[in-house]
Formats: sequence, C-alpha cells, structure tokens
Amino acid sequence: MDENYLPALLKCELFTNIGEDELKPLLGCLKPLFQCYPKNAIVVRNGERLDSLGIVLEGEASVYKESISGNRVLLKNIGIGEMFGEIAVFARQNEWPALVQAITPLTVCFISKNKIIDQCENVCKWHNHLINNMLGLVSERALILSKKMEYISIKTMRSKLSTYIYEQYLKRKTPTLTLPMNRQQLADFLNVSRPSMSRELSRMRDEGIIDFHQSAVRIQDIEKLKEFCE
Repeated sequence: MDENYLPALLKCELFTNIGEDELKPLLGCLKPLFQCYPKNAIVVRNGERLDSLGIVLEGEASVYKESISGNRVLLKNIGIGEMFGEIAVFARQNEWPALVQAITPLTVCFISKNKIIDQCENVCKWHNHLINNMLGLVSERALILSKKMEYISIKTMRSKLSTYIYEQYLKRKTPTLTLPMNRQQLADFLNVSRPSMSRELSRMRDEGIIDFHQSAVRIQDIEKLKEFCE
C-alpha cells in the first residue's frame, strides 16, 4: 500500500484511536482494494452489488439518490477521509442504495464487509478496536436519522430552527453557539430549502430572537425562542 494514503485513512472515523503504527498491520488484515477514477466517473451505481464500504483517499465525490424516473437528488458531498456505504453494507441487502460520482480525480479505498467482521487471521488486537468503531458509527448514524425524522415531523420552518438552536443551547449551556453544520448541511438536515431557511433566520434576527454570522449564532431572547420550540 502507498503510505502516502495513511494520513487520509487516519482521518477516517473507522480508524478512530488507531495510530499509524497500528494501522499498517491492520490494513494487512483488511486487504483493502484501491481504485482511481477520473473526474465525473461513476464510482458505484444504484443497484450494483454491495459488499464493501468506500473511503475517499484523494479528491471529492458526490452521493446521489436516483428516482425510478432517473432524477437525481444530491445527498451529500464527501472528501478525504470520509466514507460511503458504511451503513448499507451491514444491512440485509446486497445492492448499493445510492450513486457515487467523482467530482474531481478520485482515489478510493474499498474494504470488504467480511474483512471487517470476520475473525482476524493474525489475531490482531486492533481488529477488535475497529469493530467497536464500526458499531459506534452505525449507532451514531441511526441516532442522527432518528433525530432527523423528529425534525421532519415539525410543521413550521421557525419551529424547526428554534428547536434545533435551543437543543444546541442545552448541550453547550451558552447562548453563543457555533453550529456543527454549515447552512446547506443544516437545510438538508431539517429537510428544508436553504433560501427559505435563510429568510426565516433573518426574520428571527429582525425580531431580536437571535443574531448570527455564518455558523455562529447568539441567542438574544431565550424565552421567545422557546415559545416556537416543539
């Protein structure tokens, strides 16, 4: 394996708390497959056989959901160290649920599901650590999806935003917050359009409920904010 890829792999959540010296022998157990793609190339198609997860080592890619009619909806863009297929590969299915396309020239590392969950032939202690990381990732993704469904059920834009901002306030115990998502990510998470969300944020600022700059938000009237929470 090209050791130039090690920094990208160390950024991946799958290898959290695994150092470079431990990662090298672990990769010998996992036997990853490395693939390079030109810009705009299709990495995987919806419906193709699914038996591995992918990790971006170089470049960027887009993940799309395709409708039966062929229309595409962008789910997310992913960069160096980010994964795709990490949830679906452990589900009871054997087909990719989304299309992945290279935005730039792209290098991807594919790791077989079986290599992750099977007994390590080298009795590598870091393999158990890897499995624990994978279980944690799947659990976190499930919790995020559950929380997202809660927000989708909230009817109004203001209630969605107020509930999200108030929950961030409860976590951090301070009225001055740096939101963990940028504007587009937040719109996707709340299942709303970014322009409509930006307009509502501006109205809330004009009414003295919050102030904001990019991802930084300051709650100016906590009681008023709570009135709109669901």
